[in-house]
Amino acid sequence: MKRRISEILEPESKSDFLSRSFNIFIISLILLNVLAVALETMRDVSELYAEPFKVFEWFSMVVFSIEYGLRVWTCTLKPEFSSPIRGRIRYMLTPSAIIDLVVVAPFYLPFFFDMDLRFLRVLRLFRLFALFKMARYSQSLHLFKTVLRDTKEELFIVVAATMGLLIFAAGVIYFIENKAQPEAFSSIPAAMWWAVSTMTTVGYGDVYPITNLGKIFGGFISMLGLGTFGLPVGIIAYGFIEELQKQKTRPFQCPHCGEGVDIPIDRRGMQR
Repeated sequence: MKRRISEILEPESKSDFLSRSFNIFIISLILLNVLAVALETMRDVSELYAEPFKVFEWFSMVVFSIEYGLRVWTCTLKPEFSSPIRGRIRYMLTPSAIIDLVVVAPFYLPFFFDMDLRFLRVLRLFRLFALFKMARYSQSLHLFKTVLRDTKEELFIVVAATMGLLIFAAGVIYFIENKAQPEAFSSIPAAMWWAVSTMTTVGYGDVYPITNLGKIFGGFISMLGLGTFGLPVGIIAYGFIEELQKQKTRPFQCPHCGEGVDIPIDRRGMQR
């Protein structure tokens, strides 16, 4: 029974009707929760449909709570969480389990602690974290997570270089524009906003250089920013291509010569 529940919870096989139906149900429930949170911020809608929103929240949190409990119960089937106590504790500390807990925990806090209405509204926003649960059920999001994991070193280098460039741009523009605009460029941290808005877009027009040297430097930073912020996109795109290529081939070892070859497979996982 435990193994069957684990198979339903984990989207491993598309041919399993119960697993596929459960995944569709949970994804639909997550999207409806996000929609409900957004609609609840509209005063007219929230007042008119206060009771249905409350019932739907109760239903969603009960479903998510049962799902979380079943995942904690069945996690011991995995070798890394095989210990009944320590294994479950390790599982509860994994990112996916923490997200599951963050979604449901705020719902139960008002039952144990007295809280004002403003704080309760903030707690309801934690239901938006359910969006991150979709990475577990969507193959596309799972692929995206795999690509990010495989390219994390390259992305870290690019992010570090980008942060260094932002600080450099803020420092230079501060020394150029501080005397002409002491309020707009009062310090290097204050100039960071100009650096970010200039490198990521064409600026918002609230802070901009007025000196000739500042304008020249601003144009240089704008062109440099286009290439700098385009690097992560290229790295992730290459990671997608590489990961999709891996999925299109299946390693096979020849029983006669012992050499490994890659056999192309189709989308259904069948040999071509």
